[in-house]
Amino acid sequence: MSTVAPTESFVHPALFYRGHEQYVAGTVPFVLDGLAAGEPVAVAVPGPQLELIRAELGARADAVHFVDMPRAGRNPGRIIPGVLRAFADGHRDKRVRIIGEPIWAGRTSLEYPACVQHEALINTAFRGRDVTILCPYDVDRLDATVLTDAYATHPVVIENGRELTSSTYDPDHIVARYNEPLAAPSAGAAEMAFTLEELVAARHFAVRHAQELGLDGGTQLGDLALVVAELTTNSVVHGGGSGTLWVWGEGRQLVCQVRDSGTMEDPLAGRRPPARGQRGGRGLLMVHHLGDLVRVHTSKTGTTIRCYLHN
Repeated sequence: MSTVAPTESFVHPALFYRGHEQYVAGTVPFVLDGLAAGEPVAVAVPGPQLELIRAELGARADAVHFVDMPRAGRNPGRIIPGVLRAFADGHRDKRVRIIGEPIWAGRTSLEYPACVQHEALINTAFRGRDVTILCPYDVDRLDATVLTDAYATHPVVIENGRELTSSTYDPDHIVARYNEPLAAPSAGAAEMAFTLEELVAARHFAVRHAQELGLDGGTQLGDLALVVAELTTNSVVHGGGSGTLWVWGEGRQLVCQVRDSGTMEDPLAGRRPPARGQRGGRGLLMVHHLGDLVRVHTSKTGTTIRCYLHN
């Protein structure tokens, strides 16, 4: 079964599937059609689905770029720059096909708002590009809200082999809908106000409290120090010159949060690879790269960015 013949530059369908048979029927022909057309093809899905597609392709699998999505896309904010754009930008002379499955049954309610915003922002990030991104959704294992949101983030939905135009397609609404206030930091969270003069002190403050919470790996502490440095510097430069930093533990995760009085106007901030020769403007991109999950809430009264790191 051939699916999604492109009639415009960027095409972004959702594939609703039930079970392995429908998954294979919806994804493997999509890959084979792309290879037959000479298009570079990438498959970024969870491990079991990855192996299913690889096995069905047989020898043709060698021509496909495979990505373990739970590893590369654990933080949904990392997927556009680190997975999708990384592949598409390497093949600008050709149309590109990608299967991307950022939402699976193992995703938590904490991760979901960032996941669905990612799906909405794909439409802006690739507008005008010669790219097709097919996004599978497991109808049997995902919540009804997830499937409803998929209609809002994809202009076309494929179900039972039929392509349906979504009458509720509205990705901007999804970005705004899930721009929701974050829960208050945990009781007992360490808190520090900072200005330009306290940037170094804020980094040391975060590392010290992380050590008290049991974060002792050199790489992890280094990642935390970089995240805090980037977020606090952004607050000073773009958020009114000051902010507040919190650090606390949630289960096996260390959480750091920065709030300032700035407003984030660009929902794709931190999700674009830097332009060649670009100087600066990479702070939030670095945070997305280092964090296991990044949540953002912005309004006219300020912006809160929360980064989760596994302990």
